[in-house]
Amino acid sequence: MTTNITLYGINNCDTVKKSIKWLIANQIPYEFYDFKKQPLTEALLTRFVQLNDWDTLLNKRSTTYRNLSDDIKNNLTVEVAFAQVMAQPTLLKRPLLLIQTSKLSDENTKEEQLFLGFKAEMYQRIFQK
Repeated sequence: MTTNITLYGINNCDTVKKSIKWLIANQIPYEFYDFKKQPLTEALLTRFVQLNDWDTLLNKRSTTYRNLSDDIKNNLTVEVAFAQVMAQPTLLKRPLLLIQTSKLSDENTKEEQLFLGFKAEMYQRIFQK
């Protein structure tokens, strides 16, 4: 079985920094995808939405969300949310931890889990050996 771990976020986010520090301290190999340096693609956002719903993906406490016009916030359809996040990826909760697991015998069968935010206790449960 192979496991790929990708952490999505922005490098200057305190919560992302905490999650990186935890992963390093616990010797968990991961790749970091910085939305400031690598673009959020429609395919990637679609994957996030398939694994979680908009209510959990959107960071409604963020400055970026609070700066959206009331018209946008009051009419937040799936299409509007998608377009806004594509324009401003910092609307997503951070970090996003994507874990892909595949069996060596069948690399085409992948199980994906997406975890939002960081709490040491949550990561401890996720990575229990």
